[in-house]
Amino acid sequence: METLQRLTRRQLEVLQAILERETPLRGASLNAIASFLEVTPPSALGHLTILEGAGLVARHRGKSRLSAKGRATLVEYRRHHRVAESLFSHLGLSPREICAAAHEVDLALSHRTIDRVCRAEHHPVVCPHGEPIPPCTNARRDG
Repeated sequence: METLQRLTRRQLEVLQAILERETPLRGASLNAIASFLEVTPPSALGHLTILEGAGLVARHRGKSRLSAKGRATLVEYRRHHRVAESLFSHLGLSPREICAAAHEVDLALSHRTIDRVCRAEHHPVVCPHGEPIPPCTNARRDG
């Protein structure tokens, strides 16, 4: 099972919270992450501990930063979500419904399946909302 498929939606939100709050000089504080998630700091810490164990987050002196693997995982997620949105855009759904439908499946789909959907959709470069779709890696493109 791929890293992305092992994550919960909440753990993905923690990664996004860190990305939005860390700076080149400082990581994101536990309180800032907890506030973003609207949970208590101990609850946020539980998620951070799991993500650190998976190699997605590094913590130092109470601050959290994304690892290279954590950043790559967020790029993979954006690709999965936006390719799924492209697929659902043909169903006559509103933009909000397209996004909701993509959220139902984006974490469950493997890279291989997403790459097949992407090929079937003729490699869209933007999602229905106009956001860029990260390209597949060469290793996956050949698979």
